[in-house]
Amino acid sequence: MPSRPDTSDYLSLFLNDVPLLDVRAPVEFNKGSFPAAINAPLMNDEERHRVGICYKEKGQDKAIELGHQLVSGDLKAQRIEAWKRFTATNPQGYLFCFRGGLRSRLTQQWIRDAGIEFPLVKGGYKAMRRFLIDSLEALIESSEFVILSGRTGTGKTRVLHQLPNPVDLEGLANHRGSSFGRQVTPQPSQIDFENLLAVAMLKAHYRVGGPIYLEDESRLVGRCALPESLRTRMASAPLMVLDQPIEERIRIIREDYVDQMAADYTERDGEEAGWLNFRDYLLSALDRIRKRLGGERHSWLRSMMEDALALQHRTGEVSAHHEWIRALLENYYDPMYDYQLGQKEGRIVVQGGPEAIREWTTR
Repeated sequence: MPSRPDTSDYLSLFLNDVPLLDVRAPVEFNKGSFPAAINAPLMNDEERHRVGICYKEKGQDKAIELGHQLVSGDLKAQRIEAWKRFTATNPQGYLFCFRGGLRSRLTQQWIRDAGIEFPLVKGGYKAMRRFLIDSLEALIESSEFVILSGRTGTGKTRVLHQLPNPVDLEGLANHRGSSFGRQVTPQPSQIDFENLLAVAMLKAHYRVGGPIYLEDESRLVGRCALPESLRTRMASAPLMVLDQPIEERIRIIREDYVDQMAADYTERDGEEAGWLNFRDYLLSALDRIRKRLGGERHSWLRSMMEDALALQHRTGEVSAHHEWIRALLENYYDPMYDYQLGQKEGRIVVQGGPEAIREWTTR
């Protein structure tokens, strides 16, 4: 098979989810990488640290020499085997380091010595990250946005995914965007979130086209911050308001925050530990808004939640959760949302149930 050339076609890499082999150290990878990247480092964190000190004190040649000493013998063979597995599984992939320099070229050479030609990304992580930052800002400036809003529990995310060109900010941030929004798996780092957002926006622009539909969000989705330029555009974009009857909203919230979260914790942690962690998740989410609820109302809601949890644990019955969900919606979330919506009335282009929203987007 003829060898493929190295590439600087970053757009194609991201639009096509091309598998990427990140040979940077784990500490670099954990700070931020790309959606299709896996980490198989040339040097671990300690080795990288020692080589970095040597580079500062004795220069590049001595640093390279130390690197070869640290990664040799069985250790070198193990890392080459990891790279070979990646190349066999992902024959259309590419490898990269921080700048497309020494580490990626050395990795490429060691793979070549093992009989495999495998290309690298020119400019490495730094160039790809710069491309995504610049692309995201350009798309935020030039794209047409339409925002899906609605009271808590109307199922906005479910409806969003039925629209022509959605970008799911909560999905990218792995957080539902409220005090109860934490998921079982951790959120991405801020850099990873920005990279995920940029790739999603590129796909929305180049693969689908037309207006991009976003769910109404505050500045933070959990701990992930939206770009200020995006928040500015969202604040003036046309607004679709999703309405649902209160009973439907209660059902949706119970499904998402009780049924699904209990199942997710049980799957991750096992029956007993999963239940305890799920119980802590619900109670601590309520505790986080204690000051805004006020002490008396918080105590009242917490008592209802504890009773519902106790019944669920004994019998599996979840309908008792409806009581605290209804009270929280009517006494906390709805008044807050209605006030906020009052500030946005001039932007509303459609208001109604899921069918009305879907019809408007395909008009």
